[in-house]
Amino acid sequence: MIVRRFMTKNPVCVPPDSSVSDARNVMNRENIGCLPVLDKNNHLVGIVTKKDLLKAGPSTATSLDMYEISYLLSKLKVEKIMERTIITVGEDEVLEEAARIMADSDIDYLPVVRGMVLVGIITRKDIFHAFLNAFGARHEGVRLTFSMQEKPGQLAKLCAALAEQGGNIVAFISEEGDDVTERRGTLKITGISREDAEKTARSVQAKLLDIRA
Repeated sequence: MIVRRFMTKNPVCVPPDSSVSDARNVMNRENIGCLPVLDKNNHLVGIVTKKDLLKAGPSTATSLDMYEISYLLSKLKVEKIMERTIITVGEDEVLEEAARIMADSDIDYLPVVRGMVLVGIITRKDIFHAFLNAFGARHEGVRLTFSMQEKPGQLAKLCAALAEQGGNIVAFISEEGDDVTERRGTLKITGISREDAEKTARSVQAKLLDIRA
């Protein structure tokens, strides 16, 4: 899975001299949580998030009234509160690397670039949707979790046996097992009953960990 397949293309952006009030209005109107900031040469110079806007607002203990607050925020520019240290990812990067960067950097948004040009933005929500897609969560069928010996040909035997019974694999996820000699996998299969899937898996010595339809 590649970043460009899951990113939001041509994201809404603001210039550095936009007011905080305008940035907030744009976020509310577009129902988004961040705005890339582009200078007059369309170079990415920062990113501003809803969290940044909240920090820029006055304390709840302020004595200012709403009109005074609105006035102050209309004068405060995005460039004063935006994050200038920008972590980006290329549009052809694999999705798991984007997920790793977000997790390791504790950020929710990654601007996506092609060279120096901003072409998209990818969010934790996009990663979540990719996760659903990878697990075939929107497909009806049998979900089979198993472990098998970590050696060539084992998975091929299981897949071939399921195909012989009319099973069609729509999703497959693999991970390390509890034992280094085994590999754990999860299959989403259509066209086969739970009973037949279980019987077939056992016939090729797959150790069943979970099965549900």
